[in-house]
Amino acid sequence: MKICVGLSGGVDSSVAAYLLKKAGYDVFALFMQNWHDTTGTLHGDCEWEEDRFVAEMVARKIGIPFYFVDLSKEYRQRVVDYMFDEYSKGRTPNPDVLCNREIKFDAFLKCAQKLGASYVATGHYCRKDEIAGADGKPVFRIFAGADPNKDQSYFLCQLTQEQLSMAMFPIGDLDKPEVRRIAHEADLPSADKKDSQGICFVGKVDLPTFLQQKLQPRKGDVVEVYDAYFQDNEQYSFIHDTLLSLKQDGSSSGDVQMVTDYISETKSLKVNDPVHEYSAAGNPDNEGGCSSSSPFSAEKIAALPDDALFRLSAPVSYDIKFETETYRSGRKHVRKTRYKENPYGKIAGHHDGAQFYTVGQRKGLNIGGHKDSLFVIATDIDKNIIYVGEGHTHKGLSRSCLRIAPEDVHWIREDIPMREGELRRYRVRIRYRQPLQDATLVMRGNGLYILFDTPQRGITPGQFAVWYDRDEMVGSGVIC
Repeated sequence: MKICVGLSGGVDSSVAAYLLKKAGYDVFALFMQNWHDTTGTLHGDCEWEEDRFVAEMVARKIGIPFYFVDLSKEYRQRVVDYMFDEYSKGRTPNPDVLCNREIKFDAFLKCAQKLGASYVATGHYCRKDEIAGADGKPVFRIFAGADPNKDQSYFLCQLTQEQLSMAMFPIGDLDKPEVRRIAHEADLPSADKKDSQGICFVGKVDLPTFLQQKLQPRKGDVVEVYDAYFQDNEQYSFIHDTLLSLKQDGSSSGDVQMVTDYISETKSLKVNDPVHEYSAAGNPDNEGGCSSSSPFSAEKIAALPDDALFRLSAPVSYDIKFETETYRSGRKHVRKTRYKENPYGKIAGHHDGAQFYTVGQRKGLNIGGHKDSLFVIATDIDKNIIYVGEGHTHKGLSRSCLRIAPEDVHWIREDIPMREGELRRYRVRIRYRQPLQDATLVMRGNGLYILFDTPQRGITPGQFAVWYDRDEMVGSGVIC
């Protein structure tokens, strides 16, 4: 059996190749170049050449054939152009997910097959197995990596059964320190090479500069939204009242949580409940590994009409109008113009294009005078406005429900898709490195809805929501 290893020059793919060779497989290495342009990149012009040089040395050290393929045309058409298009619409894509679906396990896989490979192996930290389906045919399953700090299953969330059938992940059962140890023990040239960062095959970038290859800068306002806006907002009240009506106890006593508990991927506002202690595998005694104490009633969720669910999943929109007034200033009483005070917000600054910003972002705003950090809570591409809120607990930063359009729902487990009207409990993440969150999935004719047990920070259109049954990745979809 011939196996092609996607050798990148990094330590992970190097150890993957080494372990396969050591196990007696017929292995060859294939290095792919996917990007030439250095516009907006924060590394040297020839980083890919250095990676190729290291990859060649690794292949020579292991004793396997080395090949090179240029897939830059495919990468630009199928990944980068998609990025530009999504950002132009005010959405935030994940190029690494697209790279795996469109390049590594498609264009690259086809090149490997032409060279005689039956499988493609990569250095992803995830696991795979095979079971027999109800019809007796093989079903391929993908699981989180054994190392919770390096689990990369999220990036493979769009793979199909056909793609998984030809994929191998040799280091999925190892943790990073062990991979480094093996690399040193085998004296691999990549043993001390730092992990790559930034966009897959592009590297670390200054995103606005990178996007300006196709998206033109355009001056606009940054509007800070005050808490008072939510007190009088009809959509925010609808979300609150609907969530309250779904509570298990069936009464209107108490209240419903509207703001997230955690402030980052590793910190929580709950003193005795740090997020990083949550188990990636979930609780095996409960459906999907979820907590058995959901705050919401499954029967009440099931009874919600489609239009109510649709509205529940919609973010709050912002429409704050600012009026001007004239006044006289100084001893000469020079006539000037200023904005009248508005109880709902203020124009806090300016930006170079709403398409360059994403929900949850705090860096790059360059607005001072605040005790806590400012976060982007929404963007309006048509009006070229960025809306921001102060602090981790700002009401505009949290949402409890999201929707995935029917055409964007992807089941890795094609044998167990949800039927219309069905509810299931799964653990969900809405971005890489986020701890898995307990949620109820609701399938309707107008999309798949994900209702989280607790509000989530920075739900971002264009990103992928991925759901797990304990530590098995079951499906994914693009957030509307």
